Amino acid sequence: MTDGVGAGREDARSRVRRRDRSKTDEWVRSFVTEAPFGFLATADAEGQPFLNSNLFVYDADRHCIYLHTHRTGRTRDNVGGGEKVVFGAAAMGRLLPAPEALEFSVEYAGVTAFGRVRVVEDPVEARAALQMLLDKYAPHLRAGRDYRPTTDEELGRTAVYRIDIETWSGKQKEVEEDFPGAFDLPPFPVPFPGRVVPGTTPGGQHDPGGGRESAEGAPEPD
Repeated sequence: MTDGVGAGREDARSRVRRRDRSKTDEWVRSFVTEAPFGFLATADAEGQPFLNSNLFVYDADRHCIYLHTHRTGRTRDNVGGGEKVVFGAAAMGRLLPAPEALEFSVEYAGVTAFGRVRVVEDPVEARAALQMLLDKYAPHLRAGRDYRPTTDEELGRTAVYRIDIETWSGKQKEVEEDFPGAFDLPPFPVPFPGRVVPGTTPGGQHDPGGGRESAEGAPEPD
């Protein structure tokens, strides 16, 4: 659905209440293609929800999402074959102050996808999905040139999941650049000793002298 029609509007699961913030299929597809990580919600046999945060890749040809975990664990235990799941990815913009506390707000963008999840048993599909993940996150590196491809033994230790998307929606709030008092939060501290990211000091503390400009100016791989 394009031409300004909100994605997923025909399905109650993905219908966005604020239609003025609903995004088109084209926007949703672009966002989920570029988003660096997402969250998969599953439930066990007793209905206990579990949330897995993970890297993922969107396959536009199959209209599905791939991700993987170890062969053992709570996500794998919750996935028998074809369970209903929800997957989300989001980004946060500036904080938006207001004269009244209740009216404080935030810029945001996000995608929510509903569908069914299965463990990929076909080794050809599983291997291709893992390669898609590698190509997304390390596009400057090549299998067979910069690293050894996944072996059969390694594939056997990995659970690859395919989320077949049934419906999805996208939502975004963005205000004018000169919105009164709008400000960015400090970069989220990285909890790894000795790791330094733009806008922080060693140990992950916020550096008042860093911030958004430093993060945006970080070099990208060739």
